[in-house]
Amino acid sequence: MDLQLVPIQQFQTFLLCLARVIALVAAIPVFAGNQVSGQIKIGLGVTTALLLFPAMAPYTPKVAFTLTEFGLLIVNEVLLGVMIGLVAQLVFTAVTFGGTVIGYQMGFAAANIFDPQTTQQLSLMSQFINILALMAFLAMDIHHFFFRIIVESYILLPPGFLDFSQGAVQELMRLGSHMFVLGVKFSAPVLALLLIANLVLGILARVFPQLNVFMLSFPVNIGISFLVIGLTLNAMFAVLRREFDTMGENILNLLQLLK
Repeated sequence: MDLQLVPIQQFQTFLLCLARVIALVAAIPVFAGNQVSGQIKIGLGVTTALLLFPAMAPYTPKVAFTLTEFGLLIVNEVLLGVMIGLVAQLVFTAVTFGGTVIGYQMGFAAANIFDPQTTQQLSLMSQFINILALMAFLAMDIHHFFFRIIVESYILLPPGFLDFSQGAVQELMRLGSHMFVLGVKFSAPVLALLLIANLVLGILARVFPQLNVFMLSFPVNIGISFLVIGLTLNAMFAVLRREFDTMGENILNLLQLLK
């Protein structure tokens, strides 16, 4: 006697849900990278999918798919989850870019450390500012937003083939260009003060030729950079708050363009 505990159609629907959830969980800034093991990501993804599946089930297809259709839908779900996480990762990429520029300008070009999120060597200041942004991300409970966006993504964009002809690619390009603008905003106060400091040191070098400006510039640039970073922390967190608040709007806009 053949007992089928779970219908094939319902099991396929759950796997589609699981594919999107795991891809999104793996792309969230808190869990992205090698600092969180794959077992934890998979466990969190499966648990989240089991908890949210009843809320997402009404928006899933009610037909059984062939093996080819099911495989293509899995790829689409993974791609969609990664793109949603990419929108959040762009903010941290901008922070990393701004921190790298600051580090090179203040004299920390050779002070690189290993970043477990990207598995690359990053500037010391870049990693420092990136950790500050990650702490702000957690303190503002932005990571909880992604669990809500999973259900909302199913309401706006149920499992199916993605349509990139409605401007989704252009939207991703716009967000990518905004990343560089945001990185310049993070580094602008330090760069402005360092430019003035180097200008003053250049004038002193002409007035006092015996002054070793090259050796003097290192502690001056480092001291000014740390002072400016400390004074502009509130402004940096305000910019991050604004970017995190608009992140949800950008994700929903991307989902609308993929319909």
